[in-house]
Amino acid sequence: MPVLLAPQRAPALSQLLQAADSVGLGCSITESAQADTLRIAGIGSLNTAGPAEISFLSNPRLQSQLAQCQAAAVILRPQDWTAFQAQHPEPPVWAAVLCSQPYLMYALLAQWFDRHRLADLPQGIHPSAVVADDAVLEAGVHIGPLAVIESRTRIGAGSRVGAGCVIGPDCTIGRDSLLHAHVTLYHGVQVGARAILHAGVVLGADGFGFAPDPRTSGAWAKIAQLGGVRIGDDVEIGANTTVDRGAVEDTVLGNGVKLDNQIMIGHNCRIGDHTAMAACVGVAGSTVMGQRCVIGGAAMFGGHLTLGDDVHISGGTAVTSDILKAGRYTGVFPVAEHGTWQHNAAVIGQLAQLRKRVRATERQAASPAEPMNNKQDT
Repeated sequence: MPVLLAPQRAPALSQLLQAADSVGLGCSITESAQADTLRIAGIGSLNTAGPAEISFLSNPRLQSQLAQCQAAAVILRPQDWTAFQAQHPEPPVWAAVLCSQPYLMYALLAQWFDRHRLADLPQGIHPSAVVADDAVLEAGVHIGPLAVIESRTRIGAGSRVGAGCVIGPDCTIGRDSLLHAHVTLYHGVQVGARAILHAGVVLGADGFGFAPDPRTSGAWAKIAQLGGVRIGDDVEIGANTTVDRGAVEDTVLGNGVKLDNQIMIGHNCRIGDHTAMAACVGVAGSTVMGQRCVIGGAAMFGGHLTLGDDVHISGGTAVTSDILKAGRYTGVFPVAEHGTWQHNAAVIGQLAQLRKRVRATERQAASPAEPMNNKQDT
């Protein structure tokens, strides 16, 4: 990764660790002759980090890369540092930062550098933006080129609205939120603080609600979607993901929810705090997910389902009934050469008949004198 800060703006190592909010992680810098003078201008991998960057070791299998690392400092667990010292008596060129959670510390450092990147971007309202007279923009809000902010909308302090975004009437966006280019919020959408909405996100489009209309054969009558969308604090939503508004009640995403790209959340869904979904998940309407659920890519959910807390769904799994017990659930047929797959699929199609035959054989073995009666099988 390129160096992110000019040398004169680079903080000392100890200052950086403190500024990145390492409280509770127990980070400490080992004794090093150069530790007090190190200035950290960027962050990089063990293979690429240079003498002005900090790196990290979170996977012990990559420990062999430490010997050749040219970073100014490396974050690693105390046990990994001990193992490295045992194999390399000579001190490394980098200062060791001991931390029980190196990957989390890396995430916090990356956030720190990103905040400084955002602070250097243009501020204010671009001349081509259209902002309603009664919209409320708090201190430090940036509105990008060709963005539209409609009536009675409020945008919290320090938030950025990217080029081409459309924020409908009566919306609220919390402080320090980041909307990348071409995000669309329909009317009445509420977004919490510190949200990140990537390009193409659409919040508050109509849910897929229609009633059969027998007055015309096969016709459908639209059900007006009168609810809204409510997004909690610290939510991130990936590119081209959509969250439909509720039919009557709101569609709700709790605090800390993380959605990947190209996800569909149907109307009236409720997603619990800190639930995370990988790309291309489809969630049909009125599904309720608990807290801390983890959903693999391309998983599918039928409507009106309930998932309890701490449920993990493997990628590609189709969920068609409630899951109330915490744990991991998988429903994926393994990939195979096509001819083999066809044979296996044919067998699966005959499982009901095979079950009848097995049960009949079991009864015959238990009572040889009794005639078989397959009519009792179900």
